[in-house]
Amino acid sequence: MISVSAALEQLFALVTPLDTETVPLTRALDRVMVVDATAERDQPPFAASAMDGYAVVRAEPGTTLAVVGESAAGHRFDGQLGDGQAVRIFTGAPVPPGATRVIIQEDVIRTGDSITLGAKLDTSDHIRPAGNDFSAGFRVPSPRRLTPNDIALLAAMNVSRVTVTRRPVVALIATGDELVMPGEKPGPDQIIASNTFGLYAQMLQLGADPRLLPIGRDTVASMRQALDLAVGADLIITVGGASVGDHDILGRMAQELGLERSFYKVAMRPGKPLMAGRYGVSLMIGLPGNPVSAMVCGHVFVAPVVRAMQGLPAVPAPRRHAPLAHAIAANGPREHYMRAILGATGLRIFERQDSSLLSVLGEANALLVRAPDDPARAVGAEMPFILL
Repeated sequence: MISVSAALEQLFALVTPLDTETVPLTRALDRVMVVDATAERDQPPFAASAMDGYAVVRAEPGTTLAVVGESAAGHRFDGQLGDGQAVRIFTGAPVPPGATRVIIQEDVIRTGDSITLGAKLDTSDHIRPAGNDFSAGFRVPSPRRLTPNDIALLAAMNVSRVTVTRRPVVALIATGDELVMPGEKPGPDQIIASNTFGLYAQMLQLGADPRLLPIGRDTVASMRQALDLAVGADLIITVGGASVGDHDILGRMAQELGLERSFYKVAMRPGKPLMAGRYGVSLMIGLPGNPVSAMVCGHVFVAPVVRAMQGLPAVPAPRRHAPLAHAIAANGPREHYMRAILGATGLRIFERQDSSLLSVLGEANALLVRAPDDPARAVGAEMPFILL
């Protein structure tokens, strides 16, 4: 049995970098960009008006100026603005050469082709200088998981295609004779397979390409058949069968099935019967079958591995800090992940006897992270947690 940090180190050592591909921005959301993107020109490429109004050379309250033209977005004023003149200008339009400021239309009275400036003018010039957002050569560094904001920025930089890591193919296999798929009619001794569906959704959020495979039954032959269907996947995730029971085929027969095991069992709760290694060309992680354990291990181990496969830094799941809403007792010798809600008063921990799926998967939005031999903590103590 190894520590959480040691398990992560061994998992990261098993990660094989994936190929890259170039995709258009319309297909880049949640992809990991692995080559820096560079702006081709300034943004804005010209001094632009920040308001609707009039561009002027000089602004003296009460002055009357002749309106000599108009500048709109996409249609600049081609002339030269002189003293005693004004150009009608709209938001985003190029500022005419010679103009030093824009007088907002609320501070102007227009009569025919002339305007009279108000008695009190604000002090802003209402001009966005060229390159105000970024200049040509500005770089968006990689590696970076692309968000909608990133994609808008890249488009403004005139970048139409980006180099990203290929989506990792993740095969998901639920195991056990007791399982049936959602929508099927279970027998009197069966339950519904839920873990792989939660993991499938998590893989989508991480930018992976998940494949939900048929349930592996509690025989070596069935398990081998399920694993054969996963051949070629970058990551194989099995759920259940990794413990020490008589029917836990995967845990007992892993090497016979072809797994080059790296480790088995982690000093943490929930999630102790975790297993990992290499199955052919695939990285394989065997998760516990308990729903809480499976999802906790998904956040603590699987998510960091998938991020690393895509070229992001090989680091543990991001941890934040918040105060405890109530006191907790001392922890044991293992790393402990407690289900919690992050609220206005701090982290509220689920009582240990509250183990319903509703509270575990429907309400909890954080995992409290407790180090081995952590002492008792009082209300208000700062504690690390993983946001789900």
